Amino acid sequence: MSEILGLGAGTQMIVVFFVLMALRVPVAFALGLSAIYAMWRIGFGLDLAGDLIATGIARYALLAIPFFILAGALMGTLGIAERMIRFFRVLIGGLPGGMGVVGTVVCLFWGAVSGSGPASVAAIGPMIIKGMEEDGYPRAVGAALVCTGAAFSIVIPPSIGLVIYGVIAETSISALFIAAILPGLFMGLIMLVVLPFVKTKGRDTLDRLSPAPESEGYWRDLGRTFRESFWGLMTPVVILGGIYSGVFTPTEAALVATVYALGVGAFAYGTLTWRTLYDALTDAASSSAVVMLVVAYASLFGWVVTVEDLVGQYSTQLLGLSESSAVILLVIMVILLVAGMFMDPVTVMFISLPIFMPVVRELGWAPVWFGVLVMVNLAIGLITPPVGINLYVAANVTRLPIERIARAALPFLLISLFGLAVIAAWPGLSLYLVDALR
Repeated sequence: MSEILGLGAGTQMIVVFFVLMALRVPVAFALGLSAIYAMWRIGFGLDLAGDLIATGIARYALLAIPFFILAGALMGTLGIAERMIRFFRVLIGGLPGGMGVVGTVVCLFWGAVSGSGPASVAAIGPMIIKGMEEDGYPRAVGAALVCTGAAFSIVIPPSIGLVIYGVIAETSISALFIAAILPGLFMGLIMLVVLPFVKTKGRDTLDRLSPAPESEGYWRDLGRTFRESFWGLMTPVVILGGIYSGVFTPTEAALVATVYALGVGAFAYGTLTWRTLYDALTDAASSSAVVMLVVAYASLFGWVVTVEDLVGQYSTQLLGLSESSAVILLVIMVILLVAGMFMDPVTVMFISLPIFMPVVRELGWAPVWFGVLVMVNLAIGLITPPVGINLYVAANVTRLPIERIARAALPFLLISLFGLAVIAAWPGLSLYLVDALR
C-alpha cells in the first residue's frame, strides 16, 4: 500500500497518527504507536525507543511543568483562589459588567499562577460562574467567559506552553515570559468588549455585596479583603519578579512557587492540612502525568521527523507556497487553529514546531514573537469545538451540555480571533518589553 501511495515512513507515521486520533486513541499513545510503526518501517530496532523516551523527558527546563501545575493546585485547594476572587469582587465589582469584569481579571491573574487552562477552569470556575449568575449573567455565559479567560493562562507567564515552546525552539524562556505579558493583557482587555452584549438581566445580589466606591463600606471591605488575600496576590510578584530580576530561572521559579504556596497555606492562612495537601498532590500528579506522557512519546515522533527529514521537506513546501511572508504566516496560523480544534497545545507544538521553526528563521521572524503568536493560536483552540478541552471541563463543572457553552463562547471566540490578528500584524506588542529590558 505504501509503495502504491508513494509515501515515506515519516509521512505514513503522520497518517497513522491522525487515523488513531479519529479512532479516539489517547493522544500520547497515538503519538507513540505511530512513531513505533514508522521506526519499524525504517528498520531501526525498537530497543532504541526506551533511550529516546528517556532523553526526551530528561531536560532540565521540563521540570518546571509539574511544579507549576502543583503550585496552581495548591493555590486552589488552600483557599488562596477564593480569597483573591473576594478581593477583586470588592475592588472592581461595582464597574459596569460587574462579575464579568471580575471574572476576566481573576482568570488573567490566575494565569500568572497556574499556567494551565483546564486547571484554571477547574480551580476558579465554580466560584466565578456562581458570582456571574448572581450578577445577572446566564450560567452558560459565565462558563464561556471562564473557558476563554482560563485559555489565556497558557499565554500569561509563567506559562507551561511557553516553557515547552522554549525547549523545542531553543529560545530563552525568560524572554518568552516577558514577551507574553502585553499580548496576554491585551487579549483579556478585549474580552471586556463582549460583556455588554451577553448580560441578559439586571444587577441584584452584587449591589448588596459590593458597596459603591465612595461609601465608607467600600473602603472597609476593600481593606479587609486585601489583607485576607495579600499573600495570594503576591504570588505572581514573587514568581515573575524573581525571574525578571535574575534571582532564579523559570525552572527554579516553579519550585519557588510551590514552596511559597505551601508556606502561605501553612503559616499565613492556616489552611494546609494533610487532606488539602493530598488533594493538591493527586490533582497535580494526574495533570502532570498527562502532559509528560505526551512529551515522552513525542520524543519518538520527533526522532522519526528528524531521521526522515520531514522538517526539510515540509518547510521547503511551506516556503514555496508564496513569496509573501504574510501569506505564509496566514497559512501557519490556519494550520495551528485547525490543529488546536482537535489536539491539545503540547501535542500540536511537538508535531508542528520542528517544521515551522526553520521557516521562522528563513523569513527572519523573531522567534520570541512567533512563540507568543503560537500560544494565542493554541489558547483559542482550547475553546473551539470539537475538542476544546476547556469547554469539556466547564461542562463537567456546570453540568451544562457542551453545546450550550460552545454557543455562549462564540462571541468570545470571535473577539479572540480579532486579538490574534492584531498580535500577528503588530509584533511590537510582543517585543516592546523584551527590547526595553535588554
